[in-house]
Amino acid sequence: MTPTLSLTTPLTALDRCDRCGAQAYVRVTLTAGGDLLFCGHHFREHEARLRPLALEVLDQTAQLTESAVIPVDDI
Repeated sequence: MTPTLSLTTPLTALDRCDRCGAQAYVRVTLTAGGDLLFCGHHFREHEARLRPLALEVLDQTAQLTESAVIPVDDI
């Protein structure tokens, strides 16, 4: 379990899934205290059990499907 952080703090590439160590895209702040970090896969796998225990959920999985726009001049 990771220390509790403000939900306004976005997850970065340094945040790792507590389950598998992949990049975390979801932070679950538990009502009992503390945070859990998950990759998109493990959050979906455990979401039904986590939601009732969660005070808040920061879900940044939309970043996984955002396409990068590369200016033509940079190619």
